[in-house]
Amino acid sequence: MKKYEYILWDFNGTILDDVQTGIDSVNFLLSNRGLPEIPSQEAYRKVFGFPIKEYYSRLGFDFSKEPYESVAVEWVEQYLDRVKMAPLCPGVVRALEFFRTMKIPQSVLSATKSAMLEGQLRDLGIRDYFEEVMGLDNIYANSKEALALSWKERHPNVQAVMIGDTVHDYEVAKAMNVDCVLIAGGHQPKETLLRCDCLVLDHLNDFCSRF
Repeated sequence: MKKYEYILWDFNGTILDDVQTGIDSVNFLLSNRGLPEIPSQEAYRKVFGFPIKEYYSRLGFDFSKEPYESVAVEWVEQYLDRVKMAPLCPGVVRALEFFRTMKIPQSVLSATKSAMLEGQLRDLGIRDYFEEVMGLDNIYANSKEALALSWKERHPNVQAVMIGDTVHDYEVAKAMNVDCVLIAGGHQPKETLLRCDCLVLDHLNDFCSRF
């Protein structure tokens, strides 16, 4: 294991266990449109991915009939109604405290809107663990690669690792030329994560134990 000097965290599915929250939110939208609902977390993980607009299209949303932006607004309304019931992912607080004890700085890098992200971290009681909270300036959950490259410009020589739960997290880490560790059990299935050229683990504790 390399001696990492910085930890970059994804949020949704890595820190916050909001898989079921996401399913319930989008199923509300699907039901209102007479579209088939997502039946299980397993089915959800197989269809979810970035860009989010393409994920919605796979679910049956027709953006020739309604704009993606209005669907995104409706989804966020449903998500915010439900997300306060979502727990932290297993091992998150232990990992945050572990890296803090080792004096390794940590930041969040997310496709969530910045204001929403800040609020969620405060509500969860973990905001103080992070030096920076980097989110998008809108709710449309497009790529966070630009945020990542901006961070890299500010920390060009730092040996960092990105902890995430999706292929997009791997792609972002690769764009920054930093290592990536993917934790199974988030928004994409392990078999999909294993296609990435990085370490894939079942639990955050497995990563901490390697230091």
